[in-house]
Amino acid sequence: MSLSDNDWYSALTRPSRTASTVMLLLGGWVLLLTIVNITTGAYSPGFKALWLGFLSNGSLGDVYTDHDGISVVIDDIAFGILGVVLVAVGHLGMNKAVEGGTISAIKGLPECMSGLFSGEHGIRKTVADWMIVFAILFYLAWSAQYNTWVDPGVFAVSVIPFMFGFGLNILDKAES
Repeated sequence: MSLSDNDWYSALTRPSRTASTVMLLLGGWVLLLTIVNITTGAYSPGFKALWLGFLSNGSLGDVYTDHDGISVVIDDIAFGILGVVLVAVGHLGMNKAVEGGTISAIKGLPECMSGLFSGEHGIRKTVADWMIVFAILFYLAWSAQYNTWVDPGVFAVSVIPFMFGFGLNILDKAES
């Protein structure tokens, strides 16, 4: 029996819609943070994050620096490349996992979040979808208003309703 004949091996090597979606969203978020960091600074007002130091908690260099106009440092380039790679891998995986690829998956988004404007799938689906939307809007609004895109407090507040909504959606799919 060869390694590729095992069910677990094929499950690990074939792309999934969920993993591809996570890659696309994470890559988009990384690219958004890169653009914000280059233009206005993502660390806090007047400061830009130095991604290598920020993600390593200071072991690979400084965590932030003064932001004086639009400027690009090597950390922005590395983080931007990471974002492009994540989006590309997510796109390639989505093309293999979903018939019609990424465009088809985006067109199917309204049915994925069908609980936003309809109660036909039950109250749990409605609550779950609105919790996800609330979490994303809270993160974007707070970050834009206070120009602190990498604030751990905002992450801590927004991740709770996001993950709770995600979990409720998974529970809803498992029961149906």
